[in-house]
Amino acid sequence: MPELPDITIYRERLDARVLGHAPLRVRMLNPFVLRSVAPTPQSLDGVVITGIRTIGKRIVLEFANSCFLVIHLMIAGRLRWRPPGKKLPGKLAIASLEFSHGTLFLSEAGSKRRASIFVVEGAHSLVQFDLGGVDPLACSLAEFTHALRCENHTLKRSLTDPRLFSGIGNAYSDEILHAAKLSPMQLTSKMPDADITRLRDATRDVLVRWTATLRAEVGAAFPETVTAFHEGMAVHGRFGKSCPVCDAPVQRIRYADNETNYCARCQTGGRILADRALSRLLKSDFPRSLDELDA
Repeated sequence: MPELPDITIYRERLDARVLGHAPLRVRMLNPFVLRSVAPTPQSLDGVVITGIRTIGKRIVLEFANSCFLVIHLMIAGRLRWRPPGKKLPGKLAIASLEFSHGTLFLSEAGSKRRASIFVVEGAHSLVQFDLGGVDPLACSLAEFTHALRCENHTLKRSLTDPRLFSGIGNAYSDEILHAAKLSPMQLTSKMPDADITRLRDATRDVLVRWTATLRAEVGAAFPETVTAFHEGMAVHGRFGKSCPVCDAPVQRIRYADNETNYCARCQTGGRILADRALSRLLKSDFPRSLDELDA
């Protein structure tokens, strides 16, 4: 799922491409992507886009008629741009905004239709999309601490909870926790102040650094390859590969459709965290430390 750095780049490129322009036609190419009834998408035809903002992982286009188009990409949704006259990619394209200078469209890979579009009227209608998480780049240390400690969860769960922190998902939470040298399974209620400060600093550093990296890669183009896996990441998506800090093999915890990647030497004192499925399968043979893994 695109996270804060990816969403920031999308917003910046949309500012350059469509801000101040009016779509000639707004179309829902797959009926399941539209999750609202009124106003209709057709009410946006010929109306100038006056603003572009983000709410967490959602991208919001504001129109001159006080309507807003709210896009949630979810896991497989991506925004793409095509010059005039170029055909859209068949079933992958599920919604489009056609301009005189090109077409902005939403694509979604796979058979599951999770990406969504809402068309709402009035700024007050946007409140429903704000889940309340603090902005990790703008919040104070006190606000960050309160969000972390207001509920007792593991660090991984808290960082990826949109009710607590806005815009952080599976990929960047792995990178943040590695940079902070903290276990993804550490409980937030037991964190000392010094660890929270280090986590907050790592959160800001990782998100700012990766936003700058993606901005440099995209340049003036529209982002075409938005992925959770990037060359240069320390642990995310690097199971079995060497940690760039200590050279230990990166570990993982699998659950549902996601996995957590971490370095046991940097983050857990050499202890390998139990993977529910694998640890139950191996039982006493499951390695509890890097030394046991080597043996």
